[in-house]
Amino acid sequence: MKSGVYLIPSTLTAINMALGFYSIVASIREQWNVAAWAILAAILMDVFDGRVARWTKSTSKFGIEFDSLSDWISFGIAPAILMYMLVLRDRGRIGFAIALLYIICGALRLARFNLKSLFEKDQAPYFVGLPIPAAGGILASFVVLYDIWAEGKKARTIQLVMRQVPAFYHLLPGILFVLSILMVSEVRYSSFKKGSLIKPRSLRTFLTSVLVCLMIYVYPQNTIFILFCAYICSGILETFWRATRYHPKEKEKEKDLSIETPSGNSWEIKRKANQ
Repeated sequence: MKSGVYLIPSTLTAINMALGFYSIVASIREQWNVAAWAILAAILMDVFDGRVARWTKSTSKFGIEFDSLSDWISFGIAPAILMYMLVLRDRGRIGFAIALLYIICGALRLARFNLKSLFEKDQAPYFVGLPIPAAGGILASFVVLYDIWAEGKKARTIQLVMRQVPAFYHLLPGILFVLSILMVSEVRYSSFKKGSLIKPRSLRTFLTSVLVCLMIYVYPQNTIFILFCAYICSGILETFWRATRYHPKEKEKEKDLSIETPSGNSWEIKRKANQ
């Protein structure tokens, strides 16, 4: 039973890796849409293998390492090659450097995550740095929109979003650079471990989930792209909000106003007014 239980998440991880390799082959053949959808499908496999491992209580160090290698191929190397073949190869050495930076930052992001997983028993309800599946997901979801826009394919789309495709295309080198920095940054991103889509804890969560599902049904390509954009922007906005609300000087003042006794009790000391 143990080998059978461990086999299930490992098989899903292997499928994730296979989809990443298939995306690389499709990018070399200049099949942009196929390569992008392969990356998005790999994201689903990455979500399921983690959930299955936790449900079956089959998480292991081997699974963590295997999953990271798979993620690096599917969400690090595959999106970088896709972006290089589609956009960056026309930028010469700068384009090559940006694609390589993305791959290196993705590897560093996964290595840091593995170290924290090994040494921290209780995982925080957030990720430190942008998760690499989200970085690869926004690039792949954009390519899907770009394929519709460039080829003039018939699809239900949100015109406001489609009008931004040309601008997003020209900004891709800078966007790829920003994604690389976010992956190795200290910006916090929600891991959605507190909430559950299957068992929502509030009516608002339930209604939001229903609305998202309906949007995916009506405008699948646009909604997927919007969701990735919203997730990436959420970490940046929360960082600015925390920086403005909890100023470092205020924290220093709080430390100065209290003294820690050997017994562990804190006594507040009122500062004397300057005379």
